Amino acid sequence: MAGGRELSLFEKYLSIWVILCIGAGIILGRLIPSIATTMDSLSIHQVSVPIAIALFFMMYPIMVKIDFGEVVKAARTPKPVLMTLGINWLIKPFTMYAFAFLFLGILFRGFLDGTETIRGGEEVELWRSYISGAILLGIAPCTAMVLVWSHLARGNDGLTLVMVGINSLTMLVLYAPLGGFLLGVNAMPIPWKTILLSVSIYVALPLAAGYITRKLIIRYRGMDWFEQRFVRYLTPVSMIALLATLILLFSFKGDVIVNNPLIIFWISIPLFIQTIFIFSLGYFVVARMLKLSYRDAAPAAMIGASNHFEVAIATATVLFGLSSGAALATVVGVLIEVPSMLFLVYISRKTCFLFRECHLDEKQCRRNGRVDRNTPIRPNPIR
Repeated sequence: MAGGRELSLFEKYLSIWVILCIGAGIILGRLIPSIATTMDSLSIHQVSVPIAIALFFMMYPIMVKIDFGEVVKAARTPKPVLMTLGINWLIKPFTMYAFAFLFLGILFRGFLDGTETIRGGEEVELWRSYISGAILLGIAPCTAMVLVWSHLARGNDGLTLVMVGINSLTMLVLYAPLGGFLLGVNAMPIPWKTILLSVSIYVALPLAAGYITRKLIIRYRGMDWFEQRFVRYLTPVSMIALLATLILLFSFKGDVIVNNPLIIFWISIPLFIQTIFIFSLGYFVVARMLKLSYRDAAPAAMIGASNHFEVAIATATVLFGLSSGAALATVVGVLIEVPSMLFLVYISRKTCFLFRECHLDEKQCRRNGRVDRNTPIRPNPIR
């Protein structure tokens, strides 16, 4: 590709590494369950300490690369922010309920027989419990890992950071009312501590560390040393941390996967369809209607497609119990999150030619999917 950046080893074969790490995690959880159980129990307000450490090293290299002058400019760009707010809070919760009810409540209902006693002593049908878990995923937009997906897709990191901040604040206000309405309960307890702690650890802490590091290195060593030496050797850290996170997640839930393969399969279908639908609506329809650039369109669509699974799991546990069908459904959200989002990253990079600021033509995009944020762009009219 002329003028393009060669993909790193991790990026070029990322799908292979992901499959290997998922398999390694499941095997580890099955062969040495005591280690997985012990590590999974290390949590503060439902926030896993091992996952938090891995996510910090996943986010930190991304935060270091952000030019905070670009963040200020991104804050003055209302279209992508309004797009993601509209999709996340006016569309996504209701389409999640619709897909979950269609598949789990109608099409697959015969495969999900049985009842369970949830927290509080009420007996409910399993399929209803699974739908409740899907709803909790639908009302919790991602506020952390979307930075990784945006970065892999060569999106606008500054804009993504702004959208993450705004969605974090919005979730504090709208999470309970939407959840209460869709679940049909009078009072829905909100895991405030989980939300605040996860946002602090996954976003605020690496953001502060990245900002300070960038400022000090540029001041004392210069921009060239920062870009050519520091960033160059730091970049693989984010990918390694992503793969470590996968091993941890799947080792924690390996027994769930092995013991409930068919149930997980049925639940995963509406969750996957919802992810693809929300992304397609934002990326191929709304973003093009608003005439966004590729670097703004990709992250704006991805933040709606992904979910804040820890908040969803915490809420399901509080409301229905750790062994409930709702909690299981939120765990399935974890299992399909990374493969689904990596697939959408691939789709984004293959279709960047659809937007007005892509330096590749259609053949180049489809051939290699490489999008370089540093290469001068040329106009590419929306078709």
